[in-house]
Amino acid sequence: MLTVNAYSAAWLRRGFAWVYPAEVTGGRAQRGERVRVQAEDGTVLGQGIADDGWIAVRVLADAEGGFEAGVARRVQAALSRRVAVDATARRLVNAENDDLPGIRVDDYAGHAVLSLDSPSLDAVVPIVARAVDARSLVVAYRRDPRDAGPTPAARIAGGADPGEVEVTELGLRFAVRPALGKDAGLFTDMRELRRWLAPWWTGRRVLNLFAHTGAFSVAAVAHGAARVDSVDLSAPHLSRARRNFDLNGLKTEDHGFWGEDCFKALDRLRRTGQAYDVVVVDPPGYARSDAGGWQGEKDWPRLAAACLRVLSAGGWLVACSNLGTQSPRQFAGALSQGAERAGRRLRVLHEACPPADHPAALHFPEAHYLKAWVMVGD
Repeated sequence: MLTVNAYSAAWLRRGFAWVYPAEVTGGRAQRGERVRVQAEDGTVLGQGIADDGWIAVRVLADAEGGFEAGVARRVQAALSRRVAVDATARRLVNAENDDLPGIRVDDYAGHAVLSLDSPSLDAVVPIVARAVDARSLVVAYRRDPRDAGPTPAARIAGGADPGEVEVTELGLRFAVRPALGKDAGLFTDMRELRRWLAPWWTGRRVLNLFAHTGAFSVAAVAHGAARVDSVDLSAPHLSRARRNFDLNGLKTEDHGFWGEDCFKALDRLRRTGQAYDVVVVDPPGYARSDAGGWQGEKDWPRLAAACLRVLSAGGWLVACSNLGTQSPRQFAGALSQGAERAGRRLRVLHEACPPADHPAALHFPEAHYLKAWVMVGD
């Protein structure tokens, strides 16, 4: 049993699912241990799993009943919330937003990837596996940079490695590899942004930065873009982008696939006087390369300025941030700083929301992590 202070107890009663180390006032637990969390008056507030990182406990079940049954009920509740989407790649469990902190389940045409924020959550794997009942199950880890220690490799926890799996999204085809875990190959939370952009690609020259496996590039070319240049530091990612072009019958030779650091590419394009009608930039929260590190919380002004220096007058900047620690106001401030550096002004045309399979819980302040804005540059 762990006791928490009044501040933590108040948040837990509202449905918040995290307990921070500084909020624990009594009791001790080892990482991965199942614990009951109580207020200082002895009221049991829930059941969870202890950790030794920046989060002390993730609350995964109600106070009453068994732990495993409680977790299973929450997984079933998450599954019952899902509605039909125009894709065979979708999210089934959305972590804190489905009252299952640190736990995400993505479905790729019947093959599941269970992503855990910490190895401490390994105890939930069999519970989730039974509830999801997929053809295969991969367990992967997406550890927060605030947590020390190595990130375990993804592993097959059910069925056999399915290899390459073909999925569809909005009528387009993509090859994913569930065994790669969180790097399976398609970020489903961008589906609605790709849907919104579909009518606007025709005839445009597009630069796709941090292109990953090319989902935005495929969508742009499939909907009439004149030229798309995809930039990513990872050669394997670009190879997979070419594969996605092939799956959709699109000619790779008419478009660019550049394996280089995005900042270096932007500087080269600026120096050679090239300009684009649309610049798409969807970086990870954190990254490192030989050219230096990228931290979304502090580097967006530099990135936005570099993008705007190769954006044509009246062109569109499509900027996306997945940092839950960065509020929309902070994101807007960073983009404004970048625009000022580049001598440009930005006006928001559209703010995309995550799709229906990525619900956002109002009782979880960090739920609205995604900022995906389409802006016109004066």
